[in-house]
Amino acid sequence: MKVIFLPYRKSILINIIVIGVIFTALALINAENAKTVFGNSIEPIYKGYTDRPVIGFECNVVWGTEYVPQLLKIFSEEGIKITFFIGGEWAKDNPELLKQIADEGHEIGNHGYGHKHHSKLDLDENIAEIQKAEDIIKSITGVKTSLFAPPYGDYSKTTLLAANSLGYKTIMWSIDTIDWRRDGVDKIIGRVIKNPQKGDLVLMHPTADTVTALPIIIQKLKHMGFEITTVSNTIKSD
Repeated sequence: MKVIFLPYRKSILINIIVIGVIFTALALINAENAKTVFGNSIEPIYKGYTDRPVIGFECNVVWGTEYVPQLLKIFSEEGIKITFFIGGEWAKDNPELLKQIADEGHEIGNHGYGHKHHSKLDLDENIAEIQKAEDIIKSITGVKTSLFAPPYGDYSKTTLLAANSLGYKTIMWSIDTIDWRRDGVDKIIGRVIKNPQKGDLVLMHPTADTVTALPIIIQKLKHMGFEITTVSNTIKSD
């Protein structure tokens, strides 16, 4: 085997090229890692941590006003605090009931102002919807909301950027009662207790069927060893 010795200057040039390729590769890897970390920071949250037997209840309120007091009564009797995501227009029309929700110790979240499809809004429109709801909720309750649940679960990357720019976590769900369908109490109960997991977020609305199903759901989840709590308590890690 013949060994070829490169001239001194040529070997230096090759070493520089090799080092340059290595640094370029490392830079690309770091850039991808940075992109991943940034992406994760604004991604919607569908479920909480699984290190504790807790399940978060979230109730979106833009209609069904007549059933809200009944839900509050059930939660009070069971000693449970949940998260109510409040629409801004509903807050404006029902300030006393919103204040009652807050006064009873429930977490208040932001559900946008006009119950719009946020994926169809541009950045400024998304920001305006969230900010307007925040302002009216804060004026009534004194609470600065920090969790945002997009109406219809409809969002785009622009929605996530808008929420993040205002300091919000975007919240979705892992269990949907689909109670708005009004297809019966048994189906609502079945959707929740079929296979609940630690960290689940359960979405509901104020409906007649929800009022009937809720005490049964609560008792069954408690019997399974779950603690029912707010979204914030579910998504925080010990």
